[in-house]
Amino acid sequence: MTNRKKKAQISVYLDQAIMAMLADYAARRDQSQSMIAEAAIASFLSPDADERREAAIAKRLDQVDRRLARQERDVGIAVETLAVFVRFWLATTPALPEPAAQAARAKAAERYDAFLSALGRRLAKGPKLRQEISEDVETGPDLNQSGVPGR
Repeated sequence: MTNRKKKAQISVYLDQAIMAMLADYAARRDQSQSMIAEAAIASFLSPDADERREAAIAKRLDQVDRRLARQERDVGIAVETLAVFVRFWLATTPALPEPAAQAARAKAAERYDAFLSALGRRLAKGPKLRQEISEDVETGPDLNQSGVPGR
């Protein structure tokens, strides 16, 4: 005679989709649905379950934190790039007399469209500027007080 403990029976109502998943899983593992349900409930109720969930959440939060750090770095690069460009442009571009300014404004729309087209191509097939810039860069080129590269 075996020393087998009698198991208690319960009735559980499952959504049809969950029942189908349980039946499919049991068939693939060649196990009874009862045994799989018992193991799932035991895992859910075990003290380690909370620790596993916490570890999984911590891992996901770490991934999100790394992604946010990369985004913050990329935005910082974009802002600094724009600021250096604007300072350089303002420092090196003389004001035009009015007849030349009108011609420049007429050409501006054409150049802007060409810029957007080039930017679109660069974004579509890369490499991205952020990939070309090392994360280890501590100091860049010497800039004078206006932010223009030194001469």
